[in-house]
Amino acid sequence: MTQTIVQVDSFTDRRFAGNPAAVCIMESAANEGWMQDVAREMNLSETAFLFPKGDEYHLRWFTPLVEVDLCGHATLASAHVLFEDHGHPPDKPIRFVTRSGVITAKKKGDWIEFDFPASPVNETTPPGGLLEALGVVPKFVGKSQTDYLIEVESDSAVREVQPNFGSLASLPVQSVTVTGRNSKGEIDFTSRFFAPAIGIDEDPVTGFAHTLLAPYWSQVLGKKELEAYQASARGGVLRLRLEGDRVCIAGQAIIVLRGELV
Repeated sequence: MTQTIVQVDSFTDRRFAGNPAAVCIMESAANEGWMQDVAREMNLSETAFLFPKGDEYHLRWFTPLVEVDLCGHATLASAHVLFEDHGHPPDKPIRFVTRSGVITAKKKGDWIEFDFPASPVNETTPPGGLLEALGVVPKFVGKSQTDYLIEVESDSAVREVQPNFGSLASLPVQSVTVTGRNSKGEIDFTSRFFAPAIGIDEDPVTGFAHTLLAPYWSQVLGKKELEAYQASARGGVLRLRLEGDRVCIAGQAIIVLRGELV
């Protein structure tokens, strides 16, 4: 018996950019140990596993090390595969049932928009060693329930960050997003995302991080609709919209390969 697996580059309209995720669309629920083994074998920041149940899909995400509660680029990748390879009607939203509740994905031209619960941050004092591990001088340090957001002086300062990943992994920090305001162009802000504690030194483009970033920059800039760029080596663009306690995140995606797990 074989299982189809598809690799998708998310938050980009060209191959070998954005954030790669693997997607397994199954007939029914799979063994958790097998899913973790597949994610480890794929060795991408996330592998998504989903199966249909009625008019919905049950969706789970795994890094090479652990299962996570929320993942943006693998959600976008899953929706893209359903629309492109599984004939899901483009005018019908997709409902995903996840550990973080129901997430809806809608096709809007060449973009797919999905909604996540917002994670506003509160200003806080960073734990000892965090700023040193990042090598940054902060304008603002905030924290959601488990994750840190640090604003620095500019988008250039974001691009110049060179973290000590060994030091970061030793701290009581699940993830940290470093961000800076853009001074020109259509992009409102730039960010980078680091999470060595869960096996991801630097994630190329991170939908989850924007559940923190969108409420923060919306308040700073006085805007409900934002355009963001994640400045990893691969890079990616996200369109954001605040709707109450939800963040609508839109991105493009492209399939890179299709294969079979034997």
